[in-house]
Amino acid sequence: MKTILALILAFTTLTSLADQLQGKVIKVTDGDTVNVLTNDNELHKIRLSGIDAPEKKQAFGNKSKQALDDEIGGKVVTVEFNKRDRYQRIIGKIMFNGKDVNLHQIQRGLAWHYKKYQNEQEVEDRSIYADAEYLAQRDKLGLWADTNAMPPWDFRKQKHDSAN
Repeated sequence: MKTILALILAFTTLTSLADQLQGKVIKVTDGDTVNVLTNDNELHKIRLSGIDAPEKKQAFGNKSKQALDDEIGGKVVTVEFNKRDRYQRIIGKIMFNGKDVNLHQIQRGLAWHYKKYQNEQEVEDRSIYADAEYLAQRDKLGLWADTNAMPPWDFRKQKHDSAN
């Protein structure tokens, strides 16, 4: 019983800490980062939570960026968030027309489920994102058509290691 109460309290706390902003996507930087301008003229850099898209110089990097731009570029979106990263970007879930845009990137095979940070996701999202990645991989969608698809975190590490 104590475990159930602790889980309910933890869920309630997570939910109550969530914040929202609404604004127009004025720039898509890559497949998992956008700039949103709110009605009060505040610019926010948003890093899509729960996903990691290919880097620009990586296979499918431009396709991932273009797909995200086609979906939400110039559109008014809602961003649900409760965290900023070390670069002060908002880490958030973007909703457009009732649809989870972050999840859609995974479903199309244009991003990985970023399991390194999955514990920061709501339990339901964590499960849905993992299932979406599995299905995209199984069906060889997008980047999964490449049998040697390299996750962006490995690509960044490889790039960093070669620079040293």
